[in-house]
Amino acid sequence: MMQRFFKSFGYAFSGLTYAFKTQFNFKFHVTSMLIVIILGWYLRLSLSEWLWIIAASALVIIIELLNTAIEVLVDLVSPAYHEKAKIIKDVAAGAVLVSAVFAALTGLLIFIPKIVG
Repeated sequence: MMQRFFKSFGYAFSGLTYAFKTQFNFKFHVTSMLIVIILGWYLRLSLSEWLWIIAASALVIIIELLNTAIEVLVDLVSPAYHEKAKIIKDVAAGAVLVSAVFAALTGLLIFIPKIVG
């Protein structure tokens, strides 16, 4: 039972590794998150500010991973071009965009006052 539990972590890390190695946008989001963490540490964010940064960052990473999974699944079941496959991929990419805009706005609201003030 515990062996299966720990094995599941291996599968999860395999998925993260796949996304990082194959998806430029995932690398971009992870790199951006690391920069934000360093800047947040430097500017000594409050607990509530950290909670917003963590939530926004996690949302982007989660949606990006789901987008990658959806893209791979669509490519598996529809290797040839299909209009509905395109729509599925576009909608998933739209979800990433919405989450990234949310994260960017969250970051701007937290960091701009600290930088200019």
